This record gives sequence, structure tokens and C-alpha cells, in this order.
Amino acid sequence: MRLRMAAVNLLNLFTGAVLGILGLRFILKLFGANDSNGFVSWVYEMSGSLLAPFRGIFPSQVFENQYVLEFTTLFAMLVYAVVALLVIAVINAVTAPVTSKKR
Repeated sequence: MRLRMAAVNLLNLFTGAVLGILGLRFILKLFGANDSNGFVSWVYEMSGSLLAPFRGIFPSQVFENQYVLEFTTLFAMLVYAVVALLVIAVINAVTAPVTSKKR
């Protein structure tokens, strides 16, 4: 029981970090953050590998040559969240206590 909760909590922590970085990237791109800023550059670098499997699926919309609406980032966030939910369901199914029916 404790191992299951530890695994679920660890997965939730990892998923939260991934979604947080991707969400931060989405907001920074949307508001046209300066790429040469150290923090912005770090966020783009960290999130770049997370977005690699999804690149080219959707086009990005650029407004006024500065503000970028990245649908790829939103899609990646959705996929990572769904995968995490599926993994949690598998963990719960595999580690569920066996109940015996007595009559």
C-alpha cells in the first residue's frame, strides 16, 4: 500500500514538474518573452526536449511578429497528463489488494 502511494506521488511530482515547465514555456511564448534573458532561455532549453516528439504536429501562430501561440505545447501537456493518468491507473490495478469472497 505504501509502495503504491509512493509510486503515485512520485509520478504526480514528475508530471507536475513537466506540466509546469511546459505551461511556463507556453506563457512566455504567448507574451513574447525575450529569448536572451537567462531564465527564459533556461525554460526554453528545458522544455525543448519535452516537446521534441510533438514538433511539427501543429503550426504555431505568430501575432505581431512577437507573440507566439504554440499549439504543440498545449498538445504535449495534454498527452503527458493522459499518459500519467493511464500509468496511475495501471499502478492501482496491479497493486490493488486481492479480496476474497466468503459466503
